[in-house]
Amino acid sequence: MTTGSGRRSRKDLAATEAATAYQKAFGAELKRRVVELGEPFAVAQADTPHEIFHVMDMPLVTNQWWSAYISAKQLSGRYFEALLERGYPANSCKYCSLGFACTVANDPASAPWGGLPKPSVLVARLTCDCIQHVFSEWAQALDTDFFPMEAPAWEHKEPNWFERSNEHWEEVYESRRIDLMVAEMHELIALLEEKTGRRFSEDRLRVLMEKINEQESYIAEAARMIGEARPCPVSIADQMPNTMIPQWHRGSDWAVAHARRVRDEVRERVKAGAGVAKNERIRLMWIGAGLWHDPGFYQALEEDAGAVFVWSMYMPFAGPQYIRAVKDEPMRALASRICAMNEVLHLPPWMNSWMASEAKRCGIDAVLMLMPPDNRLSQSGTKMTKEALEAAGVPVLALDADMVDAKNWDHDTMVGKVKGFLKAEALL
Repeated sequence: MTTGSGRRSRKDLAATEAATAYQKAFGAELKRRVVELGEPFAVAQADTPHEIFHVMDMPLVTNQWWSAYISAKQLSGRYFEALLERGYPANSCKYCSLGFACTVANDPASAPWGGLPKPSVLVARLTCDCIQHVFSEWAQALDTDFFPMEAPAWEHKEPNWFERSNEHWEEVYESRRIDLMVAEMHELIALLEEKTGRRFSEDRLRVLMEKINEQESYIAEAARMIGEARPCPVSIADQMPNTMIPQWHRGSDWAVAHARRVRDEVRERVKAGAGVAKNERIRLMWIGAGLWHDPGFYQALEEDAGAVFVWSMYMPFAGPQYIRAVKDEPMRALASRICAMNEVLHLPPWMNSWMASEAKRCGIDAVLMLMPPDNRLSQSGTKMTKEALEAAGVPVLALDADMVDAKNWDHDTMVGKVKGFLKAEALL
């Protein structure tokens, strides 16, 4: 297959342009603070307690955002080759290791920002076998500390976790697991205070948590409206940036206001009967991370086949996994949010139960499931989720492709594959 064949996506919401403009300005300011002013900053996985860094006014580069940024610039192939040339395995997890690959390539002329400078710390939860290896090597390459956070087994199997997670998080996520996460967060705070001279405030965290609840309630409301509306008013090409960009800034005044703006704009489109396709006939669900190197893929069959991507995990996830009744225990409430963020998205019985429920709620006709061959966590629960959806009468097409590595991806070929699948299932 050819590479670099990604297409741009169409944006229907005015909020999307505002979000991308904000993130662009944020990126420039982050670069100024980190590269030019030399402020302490952190590189952290998406499923780590970003709120701690926000409370301490410490710049944060999210590894998955950095990987998506690199991939969107069509640089992933070059950087993964650099890993191979230095003897690293070809089957490394691409999503988690692309930032490390950029560091290893050491090519300031091509790298965003000229490459990352030395962070104060790298932070990751040990959710799969490769994480510790990638981040340990990365910390060594950057000559800094790696702070690992445990991901202990989750004995309490509650398939309908999403129905009780906001209020009853102590029961749903297990006190012992929350205890461990709180202890580790205190250790992380102590390390950051020692290395940066900045101070953490639990009072500030309490205020931040309440503002995050407000933000996520707007996103959750938008997700409910999109799932219920016929036709679909907003495709995932708009849903993803309007959810994830505010998530990187969650609890800030801008993020809360932007989430409200998104909710209001979705409501207006629903009232007006606006749809993303002129003749919607097929409602699709996307399971997996965003296809960052080809966002236009999601809209390729809207006009030709009336096939609309109604659902991806990002927007509906805001309600059950981010909203927390703080109960005057902001650290424990935060720990409950973080200690299972990847598990509920990737492991049974949590993943398959939630996604089957969401498919029913949104009237999904067919599912496309991303199966990145080298991303172990992204494959862990997908087969059981596929079985659960098919048992509910929803056909599933698994795509052997990666979210940031485009080497085995060709836009036209994949669009044709999806069209063939829909025809075979008598949906076209």
